[in-house]
Amino acid sequence: MANTAQARKRARQNTKRRQNSASQRSMVRTYLKRVDAAIAAKDYDAATEAYKKAVPVLDRMADKGIIHKNKAARRKSRLNKTIKGLQA
Repeated sequence: MANTAQARKRARQNTKRRQNSASQRSMVRTYLKRVDAAIAAKDYDAATEAYKKAVPVLDRMADKGIIHKNKAARRKSRLNKTIKGLQA
């Protein structure tokens, strides 16, 4: 339990930040699921549109530190490679 005013404030801030981060992580997962669903349906156009919407979200969350920059880059690369495979 926080005993000082400073510690109580930090506990409040940590709670808010944890909730915001969880919400943002959830949003990233939602966008990625949309891309995965389009890929699973083998719909190139839908997958491309979903990917275009997901990329800025991934980049924004990487900039904020919600996910690691390399993880965002890896996810984008793998999704793009899979979508290119649908086209062929």
